[in-house]
Amino acid sequence: MRAQKITLATLALVTGLTLTACQGDDTAASADNAAPAASSPEAGDGGAGKETGTGGAEETGAATGGDSASEAPEGSGGGQINTGPCKTANLDISSAHGMGEGTIQIAFKNTGDACFLKGFPGVDLKADSGPGGINANRSDLATPSVVLKTGESTRATLHYPANHSGGSGVDITLLEITPPEETHSKRVPTKINVPVSDSSTSDEVIIDPVGTGKQ
Repeated sequence: MRAQKITLATLALVTGLTLTACQGDDTAASADNAAPAASSPEAGDGGAGKETGTGGAEETGAATGGDSASEAPEGSGGGQINTGPCKTANLDISSAHGMGEGTIQIAFKNTGDACFLKGFPGVDLKADSGPGGINANRSDLATPSVVLKTGESTRATLHYPANHSGGSGVDITLLEITPPEETHSKRVPTKINVPVSDSSTSDEVIIDPVGTGKQ
């Protein structure tokens, strides 16, 4: 009986030690399993790092937007502002005999800001002998639009019948010229002789649009 009691006591002691060892292993295993949980805040930091990276991408996008704004088209015109149709007050108008007989070159020089001329000028041929005159008819030529920067010129050709009648004809000493799209005119001196005015003579006085012919 004593031997049996000793054996049971020994068995109980061994069993207790075994349970204690098992509990120690379980505690170590729990500690090992808890290690990843302890690293979870680092994972959270990594997530915060990703958010910071996203914020950086948004800032880059904003900078790119700024570059796009800087590439906006610049103003055009080379410093010349087109003010619309040229005004009579800003045109220096002159005349000169053309290369061929029966033609006069009427020049329009822009003295103001950039503008344009398009169409036929009005031209009246005035004589010293009276208030009347000859009103030039328009030709059939197309009307280009001519942009004149400051100091630039364009021309229109006036055709008139040369006097080969043998008579004295009529001396034309002034051209009253109205630029296209304008109502104000300027008088330019000239010196030509045309046959005595009749319907056939007036029909032969023709003006071309500005910007045509030899400029």
